[in-house]
Amino acid sequence: MSLSRTDFAILLNGNIKVTKRLLYEIKYRRIIAADGGMYHAMKLGVVPELWVGDFDSIDSSLLQQWLSVKRICYSPDKDSSDGEIATHTALQLGAKNIILVGSIAGERFDYALQHMTLAISLKKNNINVILTSGIEEAFILLPGKQCFDLPENSVFSIIAFTDIENITITGAKYTISQSSLSFGCSRTISNVATKNLTIMFDQGLAALISRPYDLQRL
Repeated sequence: MSLSRTDFAILLNGNIKVTKRLLYEIKYRRIIAADGGMYHAMKLGVVPELWVGDFDSIDSSLLQQWLSVKRICYSPDKDSSDGEIATHTALQLGAKNIILVGSIAGERFDYALQHMTLAISLKKNNINVILTSGIEEAFILLPGKQCFDLPENSVFSIIAFTDIENITITGAKYTISQSSLSFGCSRTISNVATKNLTIMFDQGLAALISRPYDLQRL
C-alpha cells in the first residue's frame, strides 16, 4: 500500500494495543507525536517527523532518545490540548487523511470525548479521520454513503449523536433499510460485519465504533 504526503498518523498519549491492523494502517504515513504520544513510537517502529507539546511531563530519557526528531514546544498554559495542536500542525502540512492513534482508550474519558468532537469538526471540513486504540476504531458518519473494510464477523456499533433519517445498513448480520433512529436509540448497538459493510443516511450525525479483533460466529 502506498499513501500520499497528505496521509498522517498522530501519536496521542492514550492507551494502545499494537496489532497487525494498526501497523498496516499507519505504514507509510507521515508521523507526528503529541507530547507523551512519543512513548508509542518505538513499539510501533516509527520515527516521527515532528514532536509537539509542552513536554512538562516527559521523562528526560525519552527526550534524549529522540534528540534527532524536530520539536515544537508550547507553554503548559496553552489554550489547546497537545493532540489538537498536533492535528492542526498536520493540517498546516497538508493533511487530508488522519489517524489519531491512542485517541479513544485510557484513563481520561474527557480527552477521548474531545478527540471524538475534534474528529467531527474535521470530517465536516472534508478531512477523513480514524480514531484508534488498536483494539477499537471509530469513524465519523455524515449524510451520504460510506463503505468500511472491516474483517468479516467483527463487532461494530453505530452511535447516533442526533436523530438519523433514512439510514440503510448492508453487509451486516442485522441490516436496516431506510429507517429512522432517534437520538439515544440503542437499535444499532453490537452488530456484526459480514462483507462490504455500507452505511448511508440522509440526515444526522453518528459514529461507527468497530472492534476488528472481536470476531463473532454468525
